[in-house]
Amino acid sequence: MEADARAKTAPLAEDPRDYLRDPYILDFLNLDSRPYRESDLEQGIISNLRRFLLEPGKGFAFVERQQRIRTEDGDYYIDLVFYNYVLKCFVLVDLKMDKLTHQDVGQMDMYVRLYEEHKRGADDNPTIGLILCSEHNHTVAQYSVLKDSQQLFASKYLTILPSEEELQRELERERALVQRKIEEAMREYRVGA
Repeated sequence: MEADARAKTAPLAEDPRDYLRDPYILDFLNLDSRPYRESDLEQGIISNLRRFLLEPGKGFAFVERQQRIRTEDGDYYIDLVFYNYVLKCFVLVDLKMDKLTHQDVGQMDMYVRLYEEHKRGADDNPTIGLILCSEHNHTVAQYSVLKDSQQLFASKYLTILPSEEELQRELERERALVQRKIEEAMREYRVGA
């Protein structure tokens, strides 16, 4: 009994952020820019599973597609379930065709909680939820449980490689974001000193 309690509260072996990317480059799915559905994206990943497993990084193993969790209120289906044997935890992936919404975050939060209660084993570390969306929403990321969560993450995916100009704009945007964070930290440091 004591060992089970310790296993449930054991910290992750490593930081999940070291194993999750942003963005994910899914150009091998050959979806191009034509209109496609979430089911097309999911089928493309399943059809190219070996290549997809190389994209997230080390330690990922495929568990199931459209995994059902049955509750007294109904059935819930998780798009893709993986297990990371380095982190020793399940990784739930929810695929979204559009910009990240607070509903997406709430849905994944519920999936992770359901998984924790109904599927996670005593020796597993806490379940991780990853929302793959076509566009970030920085407001949702800033003002939702994503901000401080060690279990919920959102990443952008690209189905075609960006152009050189798009990459340059993204680098500039990221540099500006990092610079703002550094300036905020410096202001807080000065106020506290």
